[in-house]
Amino acid sequence: MLGQVFLINTGVAEAEAEHAHGKVVLEIGPGKGILTSRLCKNAKRVIAVEKDRRLYELLKTNGEMENLKLINKDILETGDEELELDKIDIVISNVPYSISGKIIEWLWNKRKSAVLCLQKEFVEHMMAGEGTEKYSHLSVMSALLFRVVEIMRVPRNNFRPIPKVDSAVIYIEPKNNQISQEQRNIIKALMIHKKKTVKNALVDSSSQLGKSSEYLKRVGEKLDKRDERVFRLSPIELLDLSKAILNQKS
Repeated sequence: MLGQVFLINTGVAEAEAEHAHGKVVLEIGPGKGILTSRLCKNAKRVIAVEKDRRLYELLKTNGEMENLKLINKDILETGDEELELDKIDIVISNVPYSISGKIIEWLWNKRKSAVLCLQKEFVEHMMAGEGTEKYSHLSVMSALLFRVVEIMRVPRNNFRPIPKVDSAVIYIEPKNNQISQEQRNIIKALMIHKKKTVKNALVDSSSQLGKSSEYLKRVGEKLDKRDERVFRLSPIELLDLSKAILNQKS
């Protein structure tokens, strides 16, 4: 069934569903419905989007509750109108590991808060601070785009089939930061070379940024933080740096 693992711990599902009281909830990948049934008890309305046809039919067979709307589509290919996105108060989901990054991006674009069960290592990268081993592009963008709070850890034996990794449940809430695609491209390129100084990382990002290394070297020499190691800069400092680089380009 598309390589998914399924939560079997009802206590975890109950904890996730506590965030649904009186709200219109979007559930991504309901699977066999352990969370869905509990969401329906607490929520005003639940819209559940399941890509796998067999799981969708299983959910229908188990009986649709009056406040449940089931959609058999890929969430990333489902229109806002069909999702009734303007009415959604929160997204609550045990996210398939394979689409975690895409769902985080989707939530930012749609400006939706969410309670998500994700791979623990993915969450650790999201929440990592500057200067730490797991500080990455994901850490920077998560800090700039969301307020992230870890709710609970979920060991791997709470799923079937048992995955090779543990999970964690988090709450995320979009921030109002405005970040252009150009700025995001620069941050991503610099973080690929995060152990290098800013000026050297910029030169080595020539292919990612579509500029000559000679040009980027000139830009880098004019930056205040040119001799700082990229991974020691905070998300806000990296955002400011991307703005400074773009100003130099112009």
